[in-house]
Amino acid sequence: MRELKGEKLEAELKRIEALKQYEKEYEHLGYVCGIDEVGRGPFAGPVVACAVILPKDCNILYINDSKKLSEKRREELYDIIIKEAVAYGIGIKDNNRIDEINILRATYEAMREAISNLSVKPDVLLNDAVTIPGVDIKQVPIIKGDAKSISIGAASIVAKVTRDRMMAEFDEKYPGYEFAKNKGYGTAAHIEGLKKYGPCEIHRRSFIHNYI
Repeated sequence: MRELKGEKLEAELKRIEALKQYEKEYEHLGYVCGIDEVGRGPFAGPVVACAVILPKDCNILYINDSKKLSEKRREELYDIIIKEAVAYGIGIKDNNRIDEINILRATYEAMREAISNLSVKPDVLLNDAVTIPGVDIKQVPIIKGDAKSISIGAASIVAKVTRDRMMAEFDEKYPGYEFAKNKGYGTAAHIEGLKKYGPCEIHRRSFIHNYI
């Protein structure tokens, strides 16, 4: 990762320090965990959630909402985050579960799974916008939290990279839909593939009924 120097480094460190406002507010309670998900909107593939507990002195540069970062930057940060995190957990719910119980409930399930896969139990959860039902831990929903909290931003990056890698593998298994490029979202090429080949095993039937 390219090293910053001088004023650029100072500005980035200041930005990262501002991203820790929520973590600092709640760190007296114990472990602060950021949670985010990716994949609520696509026509195909799973929804993936991630829970991340970062160390209190974390100063990983460039962390931000994963959508604001390049693929290369996300990949670089993924390795750094999972190495430096106190703990992280992943939750995945596939297209069949999404069709069975709907995307919102499947997202909550993935989030609860991510929390349960942490090696330490958090004392407070910083969530990107939502309140997760069925969780006995203090929750703080933050609108656009992936751009306001370093923990949620880190979770968004790990979730995004995890899901993108899965979709690249699905692209090899199910060619014709350009999953590696569109990650399962309803692009023109994806819809064209749907009309030409019909749905494959990872398509969300509840999402594509207007196209088949």
